[in-house]
Amino acid sequence: MSESHTNERARLRHTTRRQFFERCGVGVGGMALASMLAQEQAEAKLVVTNAMAPRPPHYKPRAKSVIFLFMAGGPSQLDLLTDKPLLRRHHGQLPPQSYLEGKRFAFLKGTETLLASPRKFGRYGECGQELSDLLPCHRQIVDEVCWLHGINTDVFNHGPAKLFVNTGSPQPGRPSMGSWVTYGLGSEASDLPGFVVLQSGPRGPRAGSSLWSSGFLPTTYQGVPLRSGPEPILNLKSPAGMTRQRERRFVDIVSELNQLRLDQVGDAEIATRIAAYEMAYEMQSSAPELMELSQESQSTLDLYGATPGKPSYANNCLLARRLVERGVRFVQLYHTNWDHHGGPTENLEEHLPAICKEIDQASAALVLDLKQRGLLDDTMVIWGGEFGRTPMGEVREKTGRDHHIDGYSMWAAGGGFKPGLVHGKTDELGLGAVEHGKHVHDLQATILHLLGFNHERLTFRFQGRDFRLTDIHGNILHDVIG
Repeated sequence: MSESHTNERARLRHTTRRQFFERCGVGVGGMALASMLAQEQAEAKLVVTNAMAPRPPHYKPRAKSVIFLFMAGGPSQLDLLTDKPLLRRHHGQLPPQSYLEGKRFAFLKGTETLLASPRKFGRYGECGQELSDLLPCHRQIVDEVCWLHGINTDVFNHGPAKLFVNTGSPQPGRPSMGSWVTYGLGSEASDLPGFVVLQSGPRGPRAGSSLWSSGFLPTTYQGVPLRSGPEPILNLKSPAGMTRQRERRFVDIVSELNQLRLDQVGDAEIATRIAAYEMAYEMQSSAPELMELSQESQSTLDLYGATPGKPSYANNCLLARRLVERGVRFVQLYHTNWDHHGGPTENLEEHLPAICKEIDQASAALVLDLKQRGLLDDTMVIWGGEFGRTPMGEVREKTGRDHHIDGYSMWAAGGGFKPGLVHGKTDELGLGAVEHGKHVHDLQATILHLLGFNHERLTFRFQGRDFRLTDIHGNILHDVIG
């Protein structure tokens, strides 16, 4: 392109901008001011700050960290946490039609009969919470926990329902809860990610990495999965022959090159890349030390049922405690598979008892260990899945239940939740809440509140709209706060 053509295009662009401002009633002075402000904004973007530095919330918090024990697949509240004598009385009968009005199910055809739980239940602790014989270790924490019954959600398929609990939306692309928390609070861990993901069970959770994605927030706030073994994070280990000193020089040079590019274009993701290189360097020493569970006493390992070097839910619960001790803000554990429809590998006879045995001792141990170390007061522990299971059985090879979005159960401990409180109640068949019903968005709003945030003010502008974790919903559950 010739020089005259280039100059002409520049003149036309300038004329177009000038005419636009003139049509808007803005004179030359206004144009100059707008140009100066744009320049200041561009320069402001060039300042690289530590995006994960600790920041104060809106008001004084009750908690400073969260451990979310996510039971992927939907635990059966009717076989674990809520006894229904009326189900036993009417076992094998069709449910009353009035109970089913407005209800939606994933697989039921409408001909399925009521299914009583074969488990033995008892009431435990001063609060009298019901527990089945599948959760004997939970009896030790019954008065330390806030029992949340009558929870409801909006979606009954696994992937969208998991997204809904984790991100506030059934569609991928929104920031996860851990991302919102670290965006608002930063992290107190200088050599570990602020948001860590741990997985156990036969496979990963449906919806995968979108469950811990940062969505439209800067990728600094995305969850970082840690793996068991000598290499907790892929590609973190230095190549053979690379000394620590050479690694430091490499990181410094790459950061300088990235800084030059950042100064040119002002892209916030380049600042994220600079921070990521620095964090990776620090984690080369901190991550392997973190994963070394053999440093724990034998009594602690026995408490959790953890075995160093052997991947398990128990090991991950112990790692979660070690992470919050080191200042990590949000730890998410995913354990599969709770999807007990009644198939050959997902039924209530064999597989529900097996998975309960995997999580019962370690879940209770985490609460007890945190309390003994003085960490439970400011650490929230949340236990539950994306939905519950139906009072009707499915017609399959073995016994199972369908997805149920109305009236399921979770529990929460520490961080400001009222201990020994049984909150909410479902009807006599367990089809819906009849007392203190609560929505997933209410739980999200309450978690943010206990961390010191007004959930309506923790927002991020994207595509012309202010988004938040609770969308346009959510009420703080003041009754469950101690």
